[in-house]
Amino acid sequence: MSMAVVKTFAGQGLSAPEISVEVHLANGLPAFQLVGMAETSVKEARERVRSALINSGFDFPAKRITVNLAPADIPKFGGRFDLPIAMGILVAAGYLPDTSLLNIAFVGELALNGDIKPVGGLIPVVIAAANEDIPLIYPGDNDIEAALVSHAARLPAFDLLSVFEHLSGHKKLSSGQPFTPTSTCNNDVGWDDIIGQEQAKRALIIAASGAHNLLKLCYINLNPLKWK
Repeated sequence: MSMAVVKTFAGQGLSAPEISVEVHLANGLPAFQLVGMAETSVKEARERVRSALINSGFDFPAKRITVNLAPADIPKFGGRFDLPIAMGILVAAGYLPDTSLLNIAFVGELALNGDIKPVGGLIPVVIAAANEDIPLIYPGDNDIEAALVSHAARLPAFDLLSVFEHLSGHKKLSSGQPFTPTSTCNNDVGWDDIIGQEQAKRALIIAASGAHNLLKLCYINLNPLKWK
């Protein structure tokens, strides 16, 4: 088929809104157009994806490629869309069936040799995928971070070819490392155990009582004359 839709998630603070990566291959002069409120780092995926596919042993389609990151009103940044774009091109070019993209999500930046590089802010993405009850393929170097989410179906991958083999059924990816709590909460510590900080505590009480947003700013005086 000449059309593919891949599921991924954007980064938006502590949330990760779902993004549909729509890939269309058409006849005409070879071109690669990427739309959908994408900043420069996202648009540079054209060259990263092209090199990653070629260096992974695939022929890059000599067609007019259009990639739409929907919805268009959500800003997109970073290289996290490289992997879903590459998988969309492989499906649209006929390397994989379109059914391989059902009920699965992807996130990851691609190196020029096809390796999958880690991305920032992965925890909200893992939580979003877990809430939708779908497995997530993500960079293997992010596995320790992703393991902080206990109820997620996680599939870490280190290169583009291993993701292709997983979707084609040749060699399945191994699940991420099991969830291991890094610390325990001491329920004996309460509000009264905070020494001082009266102004900050009052601000927190006011914000909580009125359900207001709260921004905490830290000021550091770098004047060495003030350190005496």
